[in-house]
Amino acid sequence: MQNMENFLQAVRGGEYDERLRRLYVFHDTSEELEAARAKVCHVIEGFEQAFPGVDCTGAAVFSGPGRTEIGGNHTDHQHGCVLCGSVNMDILACAVPTGDNFVKVISEGYPALTIDLNDLAIHADETNTSAALIRGVAHGVTKEGFAPKGFCAYVTSTVPGGSGLSSSAAYEILLGNIFNRFCCEGKLDAVKLAQIGQYAEREYFGKPCGLMDQAASSIGGVVAIDFNDPSQPVIRKVDYDLARSGYQLCIIDTRSCHADLTDDYAAITREMGAVAAFFGKQVLRQVDEAEFYAAIPAVREKAGDRAVLRAMHFFDENRRAQAQAKALDEGDMEGFLALVRESGRSSAELLQNIWSVAEPAQQAVTLSLALAEKALGGRGAVRVHGGGFAGTIQAFVPQEKLESFVNTMEAVLGEGACHPVSVRPEGGCMVMSSEKE
Repeated sequence: MQNMENFLQAVRGGEYDERLRRLYVFHDTSEELEAARAKVCHVIEGFEQAFPGVDCTGAAVFSGPGRTEIGGNHTDHQHGCVLCGSVNMDILACAVPTGDNFVKVISEGYPALTIDLNDLAIHADETNTSAALIRGVAHGVTKEGFAPKGFCAYVTSTVPGGSGLSSSAAYEILLGNIFNRFCCEGKLDAVKLAQIGQYAEREYFGKPCGLMDQAASSIGGVVAIDFNDPSQPVIRKVDYDLARSGYQLCIIDTRSCHADLTDDYAAITREMGAVAAFFGKQVLRQVDEAEFYAAIPAVREKAGDRAVLRAMHFFDENRRAQAQAKALDEGDMEGFLALVRESGRSSAELLQNIWSVAEPAQQAVTLSLALAEKALGGRGAVRVHGGGFAGTIQAFVPQEKLESFVNTMEAVLGEGACHPVSVRPEGGCMVMSSEKE
């Protein structure tokens, strides 16, 4: 595989160093750079070992980043606004076009997958599997008028499953970029790739997701999304460099169990929907806020107090997500952090998604939030991250407090629970190609 050896030499020789600095958001020239080079070389060498004898003409490395929800907790399903971003933890693949009708993927630590592109029907037995996502993304490509072609890929990941960073969206965007390169002539833009990923996850994987995760992973940077019309969401990049703000973004794994939380998640959508239905609407974005407050006595009698509180959260949080984007647009980091703190309080007190009523003794998210607040000492900000009830929290930590913050959180939650991450300026992409362009 002389072609791959030349590729490896170019990576080790520093030819792609600036590219790696951009994607993995670091400024040192030593340890972090060597780690990034080693990461790319590892996936190329993994391909060589996994697919011996394959013609490696056209080999390329692709990246699908994880994402973080920055603002808009449980607003998207009510056609609200969110603020999100891609992060510098990603799923990485070395892939080679084969020209046949088979996609062969070996993900490190998992069984090999082979998908026949002649069969892009939904397979019920593939629900919640990577195979479903491959087949779904391929079918999404055909819906855009392109004929998907086969490839071999070796895949590694630094996006932990269940970390709240959306490994499924990262995988979908990774696949979309591979197909885009090998059979679409690069004609699918970042938004279209996000929509294809959402289609694959909803129809093939079996998860009725919104577009936030895929859009954040695909577009890159900090992204504001308005879902007022879900078929045509308004998406824009927010031009602010969080890495230079003096704060470190951390995602903290509370090491709590996601099992049997379906009813908790569904209750939020159901109760918000019940309030909307009181006014003859489908979602809360369609309800006039002043009419809602005027009708609270009747609404609480019909839908219950918790539904009223959750609707109050939606109206405030929808405004707050827009205000957070505006604060970053204006470079107002302290104003932004104040809004993050407000969001956290609203999720805890109004949305009530930091512990499950089905298991009140298990309050890892609540405990983690309390520990983080104490460790921050009145500075920075902390909030629940994503769906809630279990999983992760998010913190913006002053750089000078980062070491003590990580130590405090991991002393209780365990080593590796606190992930310092950076918002990277580029979303899903081809990182590099063995062919000079």
